[in-house]
Amino acid sequence: MRPTVSVVIPALNEAANLPHVLAEIPEWVCEVILVDGASTDGTAEIARRVMPSVKLVEQPGRGKGDALAAGFALAQGEVIVMLDADGSTNAGEIPRFIDALTAGADLVKGSRNLPGGGSDDFTWLRSQGNSFLTALVNLAFGTRYSDLCYGYMAFWRRSVDHLRPDRDGFEIETLLTIRAAQARLAVVEVPSYERRRLHGSSRLNVIRDGLRILRVIVEERFGTFSAPRRVAAPDLTPQPEGGFPTD
Repeated sequence: MRPTVSVVIPALNEAANLPHVLAEIPEWVCEVILVDGASTDGTAEIARRVMPSVKLVEQPGRGKGDALAAGFALAQGEVIVMLDADGSTNAGEIPRFIDALTAGADLVKGSRNLPGGGSDDFTWLRSQGNSFLTALVNLAFGTRYSDLCYGYMAFWRRSVDHLRPDRDGFEIETLLTIRAAQARLAVVEVPSYERRRLHGSSRLNVIRDGLRILRVIVEERFGTFSAPRRVAAPDLTPQPEGGFPTD
């Protein structure tokens, strides 16, 4: 029997991309939570028009990590899937993540570097930076990850307490994989193909965000991070009706 699944999508001015992204989500997904970071392009309105059942959340702070933490806090599914709003992650791949979880994994990472994976958006600088940071995490934490800086992941909701998502930016993806290793969770990688964003431009800055990722690695390895910020669950807008289907 397939577990109930919540898909969490952080979004900031992604109205042009959402019709495609939401249409790809399998119909058997029980809950889609879109965390809107104060968009000014009608992101929330488009999401509601395309998927009337979507649960819209006003992001309490700023940054991808903050948005994901807000979505995790509200998710009701047994499994949480992280999906990007720009079309770069293919929701059609969700079944392979679920299959790996039901086969025994606690957390499943997409990898662009496994056979069957790949990327249309890997610049030379991004590729080299990702390779360096992946090797560094593997050395520091005894892991064997093939692709560190990729945010397509799925995990059992019961694992959130171990993952403790308390970083605001893109470094959240690295943080989750490190804390999964520290908690001795069973982590499995599956091939995933990263596409170019459909519309608009990325807010990822290779140098700035690379340094933030490096800081997370150092702080998690040597325990120098002082007080993690707890993200409170915001209210859903509007309040959802009913719960998951029972069949």
